[in-house]
Amino acid sequence: MGAQRAWIPWAHCKDGGESNGPDHEREKSWAKLFDQLDLNKDGRIDIFELRAGLADRGLSRRSLEKVVETGDTNHDGVLDFKEFTQYLRTHEKQLKLMFSRLDKNNDGKIDAAEIQHCLRSFGVDISLEDATRILLSIDKDGTLTIDWNEWRDHFLFNPLTNMEDVARYWKHSVMLDIGEHLTVPDEFSEEEKKSGYVWRQLMAGALAGSVSRTGTAPLDRLKVFRQVHGFSQFKGNLLSSFQSMMKEGGLPSLWRGNGMNVLKIAPETAIKFTAYEQLKLLVHERFLAGSLAGAIAQTAIYPLEVLKTRLTLRKTGQYSGIADCAKQILQREGVIAFYKGYVPNMLSIVPYAGIDLAVYETLKFAWLNRNRGLADPGVMVLVGCGAVSSTCGQLASYPLALIRTQMQALDLEKGAPKPSMLALLCNIVTQEGVAGLYRGISPNLLKVIPAVSLSYVVYEYTRIVLGVDIEGRRAGKGKG
Repeated sequence: MGAQRAWIPWAHCKDGGESNGPDHEREKSWAKLFDQLDLNKDGRIDIFELRAGLADRGLSRRSLEKVVETGDTNHDGVLDFKEFTQYLRTHEKQLKLMFSRLDKNNDGKIDAAEIQHCLRSFGVDISLEDATRILLSIDKDGTLTIDWNEWRDHFLFNPLTNMEDVARYWKHSVMLDIGEHLTVPDEFSEEEKKSGYVWRQLMAGALAGSVSRTGTAPLDRLKVFRQVHGFSQFKGNLLSSFQSMMKEGGLPSLWRGNGMNVLKIAPETAIKFTAYEQLKLLVHERFLAGSLAGAIAQTAIYPLEVLKTRLTLRKTGQYSGIADCAKQILQREGVIAFYKGYVPNMLSIVPYAGIDLAVYETLKFAWLNRNRGLADPGVMVLVGCGAVSSTCGQLASYPLALIRTQMQALDLEKGAPKPSMLALLCNIVTQEGVAGLYRGISPNLLKVIPAVSLSYVVYEYTRIVLGVDIEGRRAGKGKG
């Protein structure tokens, strides 16, 4: 409730001319706002009060910390009333200059075309539709333009200091969600590529994926077993299935195959990003370029996928390690064995990526329509959208994933007849019905929320450690 009240004072106040000389009414509105944010009424605002009061604005913790750091002239870690009003006065002056630069036709309003031009001038090519989505997050009155008051209110507590900062903020607000998904890498400007920012981002994503996969590895192993063997090996509920695994190989057996699952993240991410950077020059549709990049990466690392499945299904003592597993497969089944299940794997990329992306965009766009004038969705909204969209993508592509895993698990000597994808599909439907195509789906769905949550939390903390905040700048970098 306090967060909503906090934005009332200037939402309806007069502009008062230029930002560098606020009139008496504006000073009064700042005083009222300060009083509402000062929860313990000690005459000072700390980072916790600022976060609580502005919780519904979707601002990152680092952004609010920068507000305190910038305004805290006496370095006591809090903002008194003088520091608070001085920060707002100075920041409004900067925002006014940025607004003027963005308003190319000097009509006092910013439209979607001007937003698109701004991003393109910094090397980020977005469509007019995406620019309109950005506009809708700021446009309070539904005019499909942004006036000075809307611009000021939206960015007043976002510590952006120049147009490059604004471009980066917008770029990540519309593309970070896509970049977080497996198929479509993020867009990066030339400056970010030269500065090393790109690889810090990719490193953060790889580490987040490693922790996420490790945390949900027992559920993933159970899924693979049920995909290949049905309920013949592990009957009953999840707990009894895990107990059976531990009885056969001890507690570490729950993580069999996870090492390879983690190891393949780095090469897949690097190949995918490199391929995407080249493909987007030839294919101007981001989804198509991202899907092709994903297919290239999967082709390159697919032998690791087969090794992961075999190591996940192994019995105690069957392989001494990754190298021994690869050696046995090569000697017994030949090189072609490392591409078993390749066709259904490729076929599953488009439905998964397409539905995942479409559902995510639909949910986020619906949120923006229902919350016009607010900042982009906060952490919980984005995590929720990611979990729902990932689930829908999995449901659409799961039958193909099941066939792929079964083909990967087939241990047949060289020259032995190999069942085709269609033969396996027909056999499952004949024996178990259509429901058989979704066996193992329950542990897969159970891991969605913890996987998304773990991935997000680790990703954000890793970016802080690597010195990159949500606006895409090095932490502690001097103001532009």
